[in-house]
Amino acid sequence: MDCCCHKTKEREKDEIQDLIHHLNRIEGQVRGVKAMIENDRYCVDIITQVSAISASLNSFNKKLLANHIKSCVVEDIRQGDDVVVDELCQLIQKLMK
Repeated sequence: MDCCCHKTKEREKDEIQDLIHHLNRIEGQVRGVKAMIENDRYCVDIITQVSAISASLNSFNKKLLANHIKSCVVEDIRQGDDVVVDELCQLIQKLMK
């Protein structure tokens, strides 16, 4: 069960559906912001919605990261590949910028 970058990961159908559902909601939020701009909505209202999109993306990342740790990281460590720990540390640093 490899994942990340050039690696791949087989996901359970439920996980795929959950992630896609979350992305579809985010996509709808982005389309909503685009419509707000086209309709000359007030800046504060748009910024509020963009903030909600950021929170949704963070939630998506947390869910994906938890799945990654519970599957890919655990599996690699069990197989004796502790390089995945360094990869995880680098990933967390990217997420915390």
